Amino acid sequence: MTAHAARGVLYVHSSPSALCPHIEWAAGRALGRAVNFTWETQPVLKGAQRTEFFWDGPQGTGARLASALRGWEHLRYEVTEDAGLGTDGGRWMHTPDLGIFFAQTDTAGNMVIPEERVRYAMEIAGANALELHRELRLALGQAWDDELEPFRHAHDDTSVIGLHKVG
Repeated sequence: MTAHAARGVLYVHSSPSALCPHIEWAAGRALGRAVNFTWETQPVLKGAQRTEFFWDGPQGTGARLASALRGWEHLRYEVTEDAGLGTDGGRWMHTPDLGIFFAQTDTAGNMVIPEERVRYAMEIAGANALELHRELRLALGQAWDDELEPFRHAHDDTSVIGLHKVG
């Protein structure tokens, strides 16, 4: 039995130039084949590079990519894995200050917050609306979105429009 096919995008929002070949090697290892990225200058951070790479592979490849890049200092990235027939999608975001965040996604690319996480937020917040707001922002990875936002739109690149901040 073979794994379901999956596809997604790796967005490296900022990487030191010296790290770029290592990122390609790690991504290639996660994908099981050599890859070559087209790197561009990241104008938000002096000396940094950015790239995006559309990938395909077996289900779970997004997690393998995110894990392969995790832990490198000064690296900001996102990995998406599209939902497929009978499978959930995923989104991983990483920043040097915050580490990694994962959220399940639906077929439209929306983050899905599990019922138990919502119930936990309600329990923690009680009647305090500000606390509920804080817990839901945490569940949605808002801090990661806030930190990555300037890097996403540095070139007003329409290819990342699906990952822009809403509201």
